[in-house]
Parts: sequence; structure tokens; C-alpha cells
Amino acid sequence: MSEREIIKELYEKLVNSKSLPFTNKGESVKVSVNQGVYFIQNDSEVLHVGNTVRGKGVLNQRLNNHRTGTSSFRKNYLKPNGIKLNSNFNFKFIELENPRERMLLQALIIGKLCPAYIGTGVKKAID
Repeated sequence: MSEREIIKELYEKLVNSKSLPFTNKGESVKVSVNQGVYFIQNDSEVLHVGNTVRGKGVLNQRLNNHRTGTSSFRKNYLKPNGIKLNSNFNFKFIELENPRERMLLQALIIGKLCPAYIGTGVKKAID
């Protein structure tokens, strides 16, 4: 199977996987300590697509950072829009160890699902 076919298959598997709700306030997300790709959504749109690069408790940590931590998604999109990730929001994820496959899958999801927020790494100008 070609790399392109593998990524398409991973995309289908992720998009068709079961949505999981964010936990209530004070409860941590506990789904996986492995590397992977995920997207966060509400009923009508995909808000963010991400993948894990490094960290402890990897997918769990990343999803919890979006809820309560210092992720750019939280700082630049959720907070300014008054959004708190709670049980009204859900996510889908797939465990994926290979870093190249994670990046390719993330890129494909971004291109197909057009999330509301994309972290570009560009810092905002100070007023």
C-alpha cells in the first residue's frame, strides 16, 4: 500500500470514529497516553485539528491543555470568543506513532475539514 493510500485510510478511520465529549469542569480528559492526531468540534463545525509532538501523557495532556492550559488554540481562539471546552464539545482522535504520518494526516484533515482555528505560529503584533 502506498503512503498516500495509508494516509487516506487513516483519515477515513479518524473521521468515522466515535466522537468523545470533553469532560466536565474539574475532570481531566483520559483517553490515551500515546502520540496521535485529533480534532475538536461542536455540533456544526471543526474548531481545531492537532497532533502530538512531545510530552507526558501525550494525547491526554494535549487535549487537557486546550481546556485549561496555555495552548495557542485556547489563547488565540477559545478565550477571545468566550468559549470553554465542556461536554457541549467533542473530539475524535487516532493513536499514531509515526511522526511523518501524523503530520500528513493532520494536513489532510485541515485541508478537508477547514477548521475555524489554525495555529500558524505567527505572533500577533503588540499594540
